Amino acid sequence: MSPWLIILMKNFIKSIPHEITESGKIDGAGDMRIFLSIILPMIKPALATIGLFLALGYWNEWYFSSLFLSAQVDYKPLQYHLYNVINKVAALKSSVAGSYISFTDLPEETLKMATAVVATGDKPTNGQTEKMLEKLNDILTEKVNAELDIYWIEWTDYLTNYNLILAQNDGSVNLVGTATDWLDAWPNVKKGAFLELSEDMLKTYAPKTWESVSPEHWEMCKYNGEIYLMPEDNYAQWTNHGFRYRMDWAREAGLTNGVHSWKEMGEYFQYIKDNKPGVIPWDVAGNGSIYVNVAAGWISSHTNNIFIEGLEVPLFYGNSKDDAYTVVSPFYEGDELVEYAKTMKAWAEAGYWRTDVLNYSGDTSGELLAGNTGSDEHHTQGWYTGTRPDMDKRQPGSEVEFFYFGEETQNLTALTITHGAMAISSASKNPERALMVYDLLRNDEECYRLFNYGIEGEQYIITEDGMMDRPEGYDHDLHSIQTNYWWGRNDDLELENVTHYNEGKRRMYEIYDKIAIDYPYGQIVFDTDNVKAQMSNLSDVYSTYGPRMTFGKVDDPEAYVAEFREALKAAGIEDVIAELQAQMDEFYK
Repeated sequence: MSPWLIILMKNFIKSIPHEITESGKIDGAGDMRIFLSIILPMIKPALATIGLFLALGYWNEWYFSSLFLSAQVDYKPLQYHLYNVINKVAALKSSVAGSYISFTDLPEETLKMATAVVATGDKPTNGQTEKMLEKLNDILTEKVNAELDIYWIEWTDYLTNYNLILAQNDGSVNLVGTATDWLDAWPNVKKGAFLELSEDMLKTYAPKTWESVSPEHWEMCKYNGEIYLMPEDNYAQWTNHGFRYRMDWAREAGLTNGVHSWKEMGEYFQYIKDNKPGVIPWDVAGNGSIYVNVAAGWISSHTNNIFIEGLEVPLFYGNSKDDAYTVVSPFYEGDELVEYAKTMKAWAEAGYWRTDVLNYSGDTSGELLAGNTGSDEHHTQGWYTGTRPDMDKRQPGSEVEFFYFGEETQNLTALTITHGAMAISSASKNPERALMVYDLLRNDEECYRLFNYGIEGEQYIITEDGMMDRPEGYDHDLHSIQTNYWWGRNDDLELENVTHYNEGKRRMYEIYDKIAIDYPYGQIVFDTDNVKAQMSNLSDVYSTYGPRMTFGKVDDPEAYVAEFREALKAAGIEDVIAELQAQMDEFYK
């Protein structure tokens, strides 16, 4: 049993609320009864996870069999034979003319390799994903003699668990979905979790991926001059945030052209407050991290600052597109944050959200669908793929539209191409085969459609005009597949979905393409080890002050911002700015 698996189980058990065991004690249960009847059923997901790791570890194990079994033994584990296959084929390839190895040394048949891909998200439970994987694995077996399994990292505390999986580094996973802006790709590269990918490896085992990625984009996937990531760079997506609102109510409020500023958003909220009894203008769940998105949205809408992604605390920006490499913090300096705090205070006093907002964890999207609120904060892609189509069904005539953050200042930055990327685990026992699998998932139409859409005729159908639709009788809960494949989508193979609000998508994408700038910091990997303590302190300060500021729970907004900034100064924000600036200057000089 790996010590890491013990830690995994320990942390999982610790996450079980203490109140549950207390309730068992109140009912008279002893420790053993509580463990068998309460704790054990709740840790089944953790047991399944450990079982998967152990099974894959033993399946891919070859070293001990080569160490303890003599050449005279007739039967050896499959992976021992596969190891010999790989070594002999590699030897054949490495010889100039093959003069020192006989073709009779090659095996008569190859052996199948188990490949596990790490994906974030809650594991599907309807059985359809497993059914799709069976069909996909038949194809992978035929094409590259490999099979694919998905290891799910559920959303609860996903980043901590993701990094723990990579820290284990035991070879149980091969393909690792990652991202430089939300999944710690560069920190894990620095820790040695990902394999360095040579040009020869990519050209040989992922040739279509190699050809499809431009030299400029490969440069953005390098650390210390070596490639570690394969970017999702041929997929147009916009996950920039903003407010989703009802256009029917906006017209009633006199906003005939819709909402295009924070001021107009306030007018829209006020109309709902005055004219829609029982409806909360914005029934926001304030006890999470949404304050980060809202505050950042205000900054992008009232400055030309460019947000720097991937740092431990979201307080740092480039000054502007014309001065991108000067590090600033609008949270620490400038008038914009004061105006933000004043506006949020006014919105709170006007009753635009519930009074217990900081303790509320409800489903704002669900309340919007039910007609109980007038807005929700999320991103563009979620608007046209889900909210608008669902609202057209649940609230006919609502015509939900999207006010994107940064609209007033035309301040919009395109996603970095490594917002989604694929890496190979540095402990992978067969990185070449993993690359071959990824190349098929990304570029082979049959594999791509299976992995992204499911089985044709069951999960989707293709219309006469080449769009994707659902079969008659399709029920999402019963029939959908889920792979959360955000690491290699390809617009050349994508099917436009008839259920999406495609007119709105095309309209917004046309606007974005005209004004957006490329993310300017895609290649720099900031090293914050020298300011680790300051970063931790700043995170604590922001998580303390940010929610109250965003939801107007302050007496004097201006004084509160001043107090916040003094706390940032004491936490070391000036040291962090100086450190980031020094690294920026060194990299871009």
